[in-house]
Amino acid sequence: MARARDGAPAWLNETPPPVSNRSVILRFCLFLALLLPAAAPLAAQTAGGTLSEKTLRDIVARERVLFERAEREGDDLDEAWFAGEARAIASSYDILIQKSPEFAAGYVAYGLFLGKIDMNRAAVAMLLKANKLDPEIPLVKNQLAKHLAEDGKPLDALPYLTAAIDLAPREPLYHFHLGKLLMEAREDFIAQGGWTAAAIDKSMLEAFQRAADLAPGELSLAYQHAKAYYAIDPPRWEEALGVWEKIAARTPAPAAQQLTKLHRANILAKLDRAAEARALLDQVTDLELVAEKQQIIDALAAAAAKAARPAVEKTGPLEPKS
Repeated sequence: MARARDGAPAWLNETPPPVSNRSVILRFCLFLALLLPAAAPLAAQTAGGTLSEKTLRDIVARERVLFERAEREGDDLDEAWFAGEARAIASSYDILIQKSPEFAAGYVAYGLFLGKIDMNRAAVAMLLKANKLDPEIPLVKNQLAKHLAEDGKPLDALPYLTAAIDLAPREPLYHFHLGKLLMEAREDFIAQGGWTAAAIDKSMLEAFQRAADLAPGELSLAYQHAKAYYAIDPPRWEEALGVWEKIAARTPAPAAQQLTKLHRANILAKLDRAAEARALLDQVTDLELVAEKQQIIDALAAAAAKAARPAVEKTGPLEPKS
């Protein structure tokens, strides 16, 4: 896990991740639309042929309905119903790959489905089979990297993730995942992977920046890039400040402006630019940020008190007037 450095406040982790389960499903539907025509000659060699493609589309449609209902109903979801539907979908996938054992898209879809219902070991098995049948699918390599990283094997995950980026260099999701992997497993790469801290930090920042550049409309990716500066060692606060200022310039929403001012004030405090930090904090009026604002105010006060102590020690205590 990533370690907080140089007093990074806890509220740094409040920004939601930029990619949701819904996004993964939508990405897979697009992948499916592109893959199935290309897979038709391969599928035609099996007994299923075109029927395999239609069957897969039908299963994915059922899967989408299942997860959309689960998301819509939240805590009110009938768990028994969900489990029954999930078993039925899994059974359909089993039949599909039994009838079309060389149909790579079927294994991809099954692996993604199993991952979404937390059957990770089975998911990896399906994805490895898909990767063997067709080693040119970046989504498969990205998902394998994800599962390996979550299983505590970041060094094994890295080659799959870099392969995904090589196959789809303009996919922001893969660059974002690379940044997260390097950030969260920083110490593992340094201790076991032969990386230096400087190399990790450079690659991590470049990955987050590339993700943000490829998806300029996804402000959450820009936030992740800016927040990554709290994790590097030694700090590069001037550079970090510039990144946050760029975000502020493209963020018209009042709530987002308040958050960027908070981050800029925090960094200015670390740069000993107390007057500028206080000026920004005076503009932070969002009641939801009161506690976070107070943390920075307290840090400024502590820094001022520390700076004042040497002057007192040098001059010595004042003599009482006689």
